[in-house]
Amino acid sequence: MLKKHSQLFLSGLIASDSLVVLFSWFAAYWLRINLPWIPLTSGEPLFEAYAWSAIPVLIVFMINARNFGLYRPLRGKSFLSELTTLVKVVLFTGLMLTALAFFYRGDSFSRVIAAYFLILVLTLLTTSHWCIRVFLIHLRKKGINLRHVLILGVGELAQTLSDKLNLHPEYGFNVVGFLQEAQSTPVATIEAQKILGKTLDVSRIIKDYGIDQVFIAFPLKAQGEIENVLSLLTEETVTIKVVPDLMQFVNLQSGVEELDGLPIISISDTPLYGWNLVIKRIIDLIFSAVAIFLLAPLMAVIAIIIKLESPGPIFYRQEREGLDRRVFDMLKFRSMKIDAESSSGPVWASKSDDRRTRIGAFLRSSSLDELPQLYNVFKGEMSLVGPRPERPVFIDDFKKTIPHYMLRLKMKAGITGWAQVNGWRGNTSLEKRIEFDLYYIRNWSLAFDFKILFMTLWKGFINPHAY
Repeated sequence: MLKKHSQLFLSGLIASDSLVVLFSWFAAYWLRINLPWIPLTSGEPLFEAYAWSAIPVLIVFMINARNFGLYRPLRGKSFLSELTTLVKVVLFTGLMLTALAFFYRGDSFSRVIAAYFLILVLTLLTTSHWCIRVFLIHLRKKGINLRHVLILGVGELAQTLSDKLNLHPEYGFNVVGFLQEAQSTPVATIEAQKILGKTLDVSRIIKDYGIDQVFIAFPLKAQGEIENVLSLLTEETVTIKVVPDLMQFVNLQSGVEELDGLPIISISDTPLYGWNLVIKRIIDLIFSAVAIFLLAPLMAVIAIIIKLESPGPIFYRQEREGLDRRVFDMLKFRSMKIDAESSSGPVWASKSDDRRTRIGAFLRSSSLDELPQLYNVFKGEMSLVGPRPERPVFIDDFKKTIPHYMLRLKMKAGITGWAQVNGWRGNTSLEKRIEFDLYYIRNWSLAFDFKILFMTLWKGFINPHAY
């Protein structure tokens, strides 16, 4: 019965989308005829040609909908993920139709109608899918269209899974209870009445409680029981899902990949890939070039003052490590005397550091000594926003004493960062700095970068720990 209802719903959704596509195509034609914002240069387009072309338009749309998984089960997924799929389907439909029109030697098709169609179909599909989702949420909150879930396991992972399922009633998952593995102790937060028995009772529990989906959430040490449980479930028709106990090892971006049909779980990866990497680099390139041009007079004045005050070079090059431990020379305006570390070795600057020059003390407290790093950004060695780069000699020490320190090197180093604009710079807590850097990497977005840049302009230059 459950599968029958799912098939009916899917059929209705496909029918609804088909009607939206056809309506959008004919509505686009009507708009072109009746709202000629752009003059008709070659006469009114023939309705018969557009009427017949509605068939390949619908076929191309459905092919893309299938390829992008638009009609896969979306229970448990956000509307944003569904909207992303819709955008991909519509854009690729437009591209394929454009290619087909190029090779078609019959009537020429209006680009204005195509533009109207893409705007209409995306708008109407988004609206209809949102309305369907709202309707389903309403039903599920009333106890209709639920999936009855049985969780195998009684540890922290099982409880976390239950909490997340209960946190989103709109997904329609009803946690019926838990089954305890042979050698386990339930966590204190699991109610005793929710433990329905042992894993050996799984077939009986499925039948007695009308279970639709089984989630296997054993702790890592009990993974050997999965084989036994799966053998018991071979005679059942429920949906089986496994929740791997890897959260303790997940540090950065995680996800499931596929290698020739073999699923691979990624537990530590950078969020910068594909278009994210390209867009961030374009922004770095444009902003650094503009900043270098606008700040050139100020940097020239600083260079002259440095040269007049003390002998030595204007710029100071220091070896730093960036993305994936790539070593580069980070540029700064020289703020200390020549051979400042000849007797002390590599050390951090202190509040009353007598190695600083007079102009150097001001440059460091105002962060103006960092301006030459715009050239590092322009070259691609750094980014405008990211964890601050560190010297190799310090990294070799920190990686042994500070947990997860090396994860900072999964993101390109930046002139400013989330830790810096929150006051964690200079001789402050390294642990807090790492905490803020990892938060930035886990939650990276272009909007987050712009927020940090704005905060840098507002309060990021002057800091009591910049010396």
